[in-house]
Amino acid sequence: MIGLGTIVNIVAVLMGGFVGLFVKKGLSPRIQDILMKALGLSTMFIGVSGALTGLLTVKDGALSTKGTMLMIFSLVIGSVIGELIRIEDRLDALGEKLKSRVKAGEGGHFVEGFVTNTLVICVGAMAIMGSLQDGLAGDPTTLFAKSILDGVICIVFTSTLGVGAMFAVIPLAIYQGGITLLARFIEPFLVGNMVPDMSYIGSVLIFAIGVNLAFGKKFKVGNMLPAVIVPIVYNLIW
Repeated sequence: MIGLGTIVNIVAVLMGGFVGLFVKKGLSPRIQDILMKALGLSTMFIGVSGALTGLLTVKDGALSTKGTMLMIFSLVIGSVIGELIRIEDRLDALGEKLKSRVKAGEGGHFVEGFVTNTLVICVGAMAIMGSLQDGLAGDPTTLFAKSILDGVICIVFTSTLGVGAMFAVIPLAIYQGGITLLARFIEPFLVGNMVPDMSYIGSVLIFAIGVNLAFGKKFKVGNMLPAVIVPIVYNLIW
C-alpha cells in the first residue's frame, strides 16, 4: 500500500507525543533540561554522520572530499532566499495560529516545540529517500525505521516543550505524503546525484538544529531550508 510509511510515521509521532505528555508530569526542570541537551547532542551526531556520508569518498585507499563547493553555495544561496521570504517567521506564525486554535497555554514553548520538531522530523535523508521508495516501489521500510526514531524524538520534545511538538504531524503529512504521491511524476527529473546531494545538505541543517537544541538558538534553520532545493537546480543544469 503506497503511503503506508507516512501513515505509520504519523501514528508514531502522535503516540510518542502522548507518552511524552504523560511522562512530563513527573519530570523536574533539571531533568527536562538534560534531556534537551542529550537530544541536541544526538541530533548533532546524526547530522554529522549524514553529511559526511555525502561529503567523504574513498579513492585509492584514502579519504577525500567531494561536493564541498555545492554545500557552501547551497547554504549561502538557500539562506539568503529563506531570509528574504522569512520562512522561520511564517513557521512561527503557523505555530501561533495552531496554539490559538487548540487554546494551549504553554507560552512560547508551544511554538518552539512545533517548529523544532517539524524541522527535525521533516529535514533529512530518511524523509526524502523513504518517501520516494514508498511512492516508487511501495517499500515503506525506511519510513518504518524513521517512525521509531521520530516517536522517540517526539517523546523527548513533548516532555520538555509540550503539546506543540505533536502538531508537527501536519507538515510531516503534507511533506512526506506529497513526495510519496508525486514520486512517479518526480522520478524522470531525479537526475545525477540530486537525491544524495539533497540528503547530505539536509543533514548539515540537522546538525544546526542539534546545536540549537544543545546550546540555545544559534541558527535560523527554518530560513536555511531552501538550501535543500539548490542541488535540484544544480543537477538539472549540469
